[in-house]
Amino acid sequence: MGAMNDLSTPVGRDDAPRAPRQRKPDWIRVKAPMSEGYNETRKLMRELNLNTVCEEAACPNIGECWTKKHATVMILGDVCTRACAFCNVKTGMPRMVDPMEPENTAVAAAKMGLQHIVITSVDRDDLPDGGAGQFVKVIEALRRTTPETTIEILTPDFRGKMREAVEAICEAGPDVYNHNLETVPRLYPTIRPGARYYASLRLLEEVKRHDPLIFTKSGIMLGLGEQRLEVHQVMDDMRSADVDFITMGQYLQPTPKHANVEEFVTPKAFNAYGSIARAKGFLQVASSPLTRSSYHAGEDFEQMRKARAEKLARQKG
Repeated sequence: MGAMNDLSTPVGRDDAPRAPRQRKPDWIRVKAPMSEGYNETRKLMRELNLNTVCEEAACPNIGECWTKKHATVMILGDVCTRACAFCNVKTGMPRMVDPMEPENTAVAAAKMGLQHIVITSVDRDDLPDGGAGQFVKVIEALRRTTPETTIEILTPDFRGKMREAVEAICEAGPDVYNHNLETVPRLYPTIRPGARYYASLRLLEEVKRHDPLIFTKSGIMLGLGEQRLEVHQVMDDMRSADVDFITMGQYLQPTPKHANVEEFVTPKAFNAYGSIARAKGFLQVASSPLTRSSYHAGEDFEQMRKARAEKLARQKG
């Protein structure tokens, strides 16, 4: 499911004319969510006062995932302190952090019988620790309540407090640490101006420096005007940071005020990018128009864990 998080000013949202929105090709269309499982998941999230990135970021896979009772919990509220040119999450002054959020997240995991859970958040530049402490509390609550559940987190960049935040979260022991680069460096000024490409790379490097056994993961959106060789360079940068898992998916424009879709990348092109990524040495690659950070995360985690074990066995043998 969707990535989010990192812009400080909505560059060009209201004062620049927007081109007409392109019609979605057949390969990107999905059915509206209507299943019983979807309704049960939605009801549980409301009962526990939990937000999900599935809803807030308007993820196209919500029907499929919620039918299977898979949901990505979005902690620290539903209001972000930044305004991404690609993200549908509300921007403004967030409310106080909910002290019940960690326990409610653990209860949701237990009731849904989750083997793997993904936890993400809005940006909270207003908090002294950027919200890292809440990630720690959620991980600890999950370990107490559902100790067999593997935990994947998708964090913001913790601007100005990255090292302390990463250290605290790594100490809590998530199984996967995800932080998305989102796009190629050239497009950061318009797509992600509140963040810095190399600062995000350093965050991923810092996770591995602190605990080499934590799987790291990062993703980019395609269709924003990036060039093929720029995508290859992002892959190389990720591998230099020892990132284990890359996700690549089609950017979809949430509203007319957001960044335009410059191109609908074909499934064939996504397959080609995926082949190149595997050749560059990633343990796991997800590359398709509907790929999102958390889409099929549990299955992908198991495959990544198996790939690491096989790689270690080859090195020993």
